Amino acid sequence: MKNLKVIVLALSALLVFEGCQNASNATKGTAIGAGGGAAIGALAGFLIGGRSGAGTAIGAAIGTAVGSGAGYLIGKKMDKAKAAAQQVSNAQVETVQDANGLQAVKVTFDSGILFNSGSSALSPSAQSSLISFANNVLKKNTDMDCAIQGYTDNQGWKGSTAAESVQKNQALSLQRAQAVSTYLINQGVSTSQIKSVEGLGEANPVADNSTAAGKQQNRRVEVYLYASKAMIDAANAGTLQ
Repeated sequence: MKNLKVIVLALSALLVFEGCQNASNATKGTAIGAGGGAAIGALAGFLIGGRSGAGTAIGAAIGTAVGSGAGYLIGKKMDKAKAAAQQVSNAQVETVQDANGLQAVKVTFDSGILFNSGSSALSPSAQSSLISFANNVLKKNTDMDCAIQGYTDNQGWKGSTAAESVQKNQALSLQRAQAVSTYLINQGVSTSQIKSVEGLGEANPVADNSTAAGKQQNRRVEVYLYASKAMIDAANAGTLQ
């Protein structure tokens, strides 16, 4: 019963912070850390990050309790990474939660900018954006892990059944995510920093697929930056810079 009360109190605090749009990552990180660790954090990630399509799906729960001071340090560093990502052309940046309930950064690149329709070849403007993202964000935050997810709209493929189109869209979304991953690695990003590359096809639409504008928003690649175990250990030790 005591543990349940702690969870309720922690989640209540997190919901208050979520309602405050001006709260920094560092401030929210302190509240999360004070909640008592990864188990509560995963619940918080679902409640807060879920609206952005991330939540507990990003990263792996490490099962290590994170104190309020550690949560603050991680949130402070995520604030800096978010600010750097916001300077990248064609990037939409927001705060989400990872599987440990810690602050993470979500960067969305619109596939309408990244790729031609039906293609996984990166456009010149996309290459420029990814060069900036690699040099100014990923390579300067090597203690952050990275997950890359590709998506498509629900447009069917000519001569294919509905089921076949779903499968082709899933394959295309993976090819696009892989194209982004490969390009970042070619710019010097470590392969060990990129923990997962997935194609999720038509899943998790962020806009109405019945309109051309909505379809364009749904054709996208999302890149997530979240605390690695090394970062969490350093934050718990008070040595995270």
